[in-house]
Amino acid sequence: MTSLGTVQDKWTCPECGRRFARANQHHVYDRTSVEDHLLRKPQHVIELYQYFVALVEACRPFDYAPIRRQIGFQGRSRIFAAVRLTSKGLEGYLDLARRIDRVPFKQVAKFSKRPFVHHFEIVLVDEMDEEFAGWVRESYSVGEGLPDFG
Repeated sequence: MTSLGTVQDKWTCPECGRRFARANQHHVYDRTSVEDHLLRKPQHVIELYQYFVALVEACRPFDYAPIRRQIGFQGRSRIFAAVRLTSKGLEGYLDLARRIDRVPFKQVAKFSKRPFVHHFEIVLVDEMDEEFAGWVRESYSVGEGLPDFG
């Protein structure tokens, strides 16, 4: 699966082909594809994934950053979100510059000085409402390395 936009890459790993904003970026060497994650998944889970991707696509540009455990979504500076397709739905996270303690976030962890990693589980498309779409846009801003908001 190809990306919708081109993230300005400074370095491509010669081992796995993943692209990074920094040369010699430490990372997991993995050749898993997005398609690998979709194999043998229930149709309703694939539809949830497609809806999530549509929210990310609205931000543009981004690159997919799939590894064995998840499908990452990478902005110019970093991976800002990821999902894992389960038998029931999506498990994932959004990186946000601020802490949000409410549904659908089941856990919020501070990754470093910034950002806050917001873990979620989605089983119904209705859970990805306009408020959730706003959080995806905020997360994309983190991935782009844009200034803090709020």
